[in-house]
Amino acid sequence: MTLFRVALLTTSFAVVVCAGAVQSPAQGPAAAPAKPMITLQMPALPEPAKVTLDPAKTGLLVLDYVEGICKQQPKCTGQMLPAFTPFMAKARKANVTVAYGTREANMSKWLPEIAPMAGDIKIINTAQDRFYNTELDKQLKAKGVATLILAGWKVSGSVAYSSLGATVRDFTVVVPVDTTAATTDYETTIGFYQILNAGNANLANEPLKPKSTTLSRTDLITFQ
Repeated sequence: MTLFRVALLTTSFAVVVCAGAVQSPAQGPAAAPAKPMITLQMPALPEPAKVTLDPAKTGLLVLDYVEGICKQQPKCTGQMLPAFTPFMAKARKANVTVAYGTREANMSKWLPEIAPMAGDIKIINTAQDRFYNTELDKQLKAKGVATLILAGWKVSGSVAYSSLGATVRDFTVVVPVDTTAATTDYETTIGFYQILNAGNANLANEPLKPKSTTLSRTDLITFQ
C-alpha cells in the first residue's frame, strides 16, 4: 500500500457550518443552532508516474536539506535523505544542473551527503517560493533548463509553493514523492494534492504535462 493510500485511510476534512453567530448569555440565546458537521473524504492521489528527462534541459532544485531543519525531522533523515542521496548522484553523473535554495542563515549548513559543489546555483530566499524576489528563474533559463525536479523539506511548504512558482514561469516540474514529506501523513497528503491542483492543474498526474507538475519517484526517473 502506498504512502498516499495509507494516509487516506486516516485523513478527512471536517467542516462546521454555522447558521448564525454564537451569543453570550448576556446577549440572549443564539440566533440559530449550528448545522450538523459535514465530513468530506479526500480524493485518492494517483500513482507516481514514470518519466524520462533530457539532462541537458533538466534542473534539480534542492530545498532545505540543512542541519537545522532536516535533522529535526525523522522523515527527512529516515526516509527522504536515503532516497535522495543516490538520486542526486545519478543526476550529477548525467550532468543535470543543480540549484540550492534556503535562507541565508542555513546556506553554509547543508547536509554533507548532498552539499553544493562548485558551479551549482545557490539561492538565498525570503519566501517559501524560491522564485519570489530571486534570480532563480533567470539563472536556470540561462543554462537551458526547461524541466525542474524539486526535492526537499517540506512538501506542503517550500516544495508546493516553488512548484507553482516554477510552472507559472513556464517550467515543467517533477516532484519525486520519496524525496519530500511533512511532519504528519495528513499534511504530506495535503501537500501532494495541493501540488497537483495548483496553477495548471494535473490531477490525473499526466507524465510531464507542460507547465505543470508531475508526481514521480526516484526509481521511476531516468535521464537520457
